[in-house]
Amino acid sequence: MTKYAVPKPSYSTTNGNCVEVATKIRTAVAVRDSQQPTGPVLSLAPAAWTRFLAGLS
Repeated sequence: MTKYAVPKPSYSTTNGNCVEVATKIRTAVAVRDSQQPTGPVLSLAPAAWTRFLAGLS
């Protein structure tokens, strides 16, 4: 995910702990831990990401 721009979330804590989400990828939504930027990335189809977010509300 290092090749994708990931905006800093507005709800990030002061020390930067957050989940980073790259959505400007046509085929996937990439999610990673801000504390491990070179660590594993969860890649979801855009429709799956939409369903996940809908389930949070």
